[in-house]
Amino acid sequence: MTTQCWQTLFSGFNLATMTNSGKCCAEIINGAIAIGKSGIILWIGHIDDLPNFDPEKLQIIEGNGEWITPGLIDCHTHIIYGGNRANEFEMRLKGKSYQEIAESGGGILSTVKATRAATQDELYTSALKRLNTLIKEGVTTVEIKSGYGLDTKNEIKMLKVAEMLNKHSFISIHKTFLGAHTVPEEYQGKANEYIQIVCNEMIPQIAKLKLADMVDVFCENVGFNIEQTEKVFKEARKNNLKIRIHSEQLSNIGATKLASMYGALSSDHIEFIDEDGVLAMAENDMVAVLLPGAYYFLREKKMPPIELLRKNNVPLAIATDSNPGSSPITSILLMLNMACTLFKLTPSEALAGVTCNAAKALGINDKAGQLIEGMYADIAIWDIKQPSELAYQYGVNPLVSLFKKGKRIM
Repeated sequence: MTTQCWQTLFSGFNLATMTNSGKCCAEIINGAIAIGKSGIILWIGHIDDLPNFDPEKLQIIEGNGEWITPGLIDCHTHIIYGGNRANEFEMRLKGKSYQEIAESGGGILSTVKATRAATQDELYTSALKRLNTLIKEGVTTVEIKSGYGLDTKNEIKMLKVAEMLNKHSFISIHKTFLGAHTVPEEYQGKANEYIQIVCNEMIPQIAKLKLADMVDVFCENVGFNIEQTEKVFKEARKNNLKIRIHSEQLSNIGATKLASMYGALSSDHIEFIDEDGVLAMAENDMVAVLLPGAYYFLREKKMPPIELLRKNNVPLAIATDSNPGSSPITSILLMLNMACTLFKLTPSEALAGVTCNAAKALGINDKAGQLIEGMYADIAIWDIKQPSELAYQYGVNPLVSLFKKGKRIM
């Protein structure tokens, strides 16, 4: 094998390659990774199997038994928004439900008002702080949703902020249009009319401007119904946008089954999903995105059907769901711990949930989420004795350094 194209060599590290989708970490003890100029992994294996190379012609980063994982992936966030909803936090503590707050004009609509009032630069500044917090915990890829503008002008404004973050943050940002998040105040009682605007105005303009990679819908009894959701999916498919769905968080109206018919990448939340929905996910190679932060923050009682998902080999991803109302959390490491303590995932399953399975949820599993030859060299180095420590202990950040496509960013 030629080593002339090697630019950087990581040597003397333990590697959690994440090539077994969470069944185990596929560990290489005392391993090495060679990276080319394009930021692609060119060789990976045990240090004793390294081919001959000229140490004068490449940068060598020597480890001392630290662990390397793929850069972490937060595959479901809403980190661009104006204001906050601390008052609603207090209301819930006094007994109000998420649904009651939403029906009284709070919830998403209060964030819509603040987001519409904020400038693009103001939204960028506040979102960058949240994004930087994720990066400091080893995140190299983040999905960001719109959905707090709820008109064409402000949805585009949010997605432009996401693009600004993509250009200036040194990590990968994947943009999702969530115009069908809730019915805006000016269309209360006229949800069908609003969906027509989403389909006939927003999606075509956003697709033309190439501001989004995916389309999402909040299909729920407090969101949009099956018929309205299907109209959005049809328009997304027409404009070559990938599909995801918020579903079965508060009830089961068959949203995941519908999404599976349209080739959706994932179904997210899914506390109330039934066996038919799980089978539809399995048959259509969908990912279950679990959001333990929202489950915790809303003090939910009904867990996602973890055993049923496992039984049917549905990949499990984990994300922060970072948002101002139901999961104001920007810690991916906390999500690993919560996935284990609240949902009873194993540490290996949780780590797969923020690496290989999170990549699959974004449709980028051919580029990121694993340490394999040909993948991007998104690399997190951790001062730990075993990978399970990432889920076990919270409050001490063991990240040593972080690389995006082979370039150090932390």
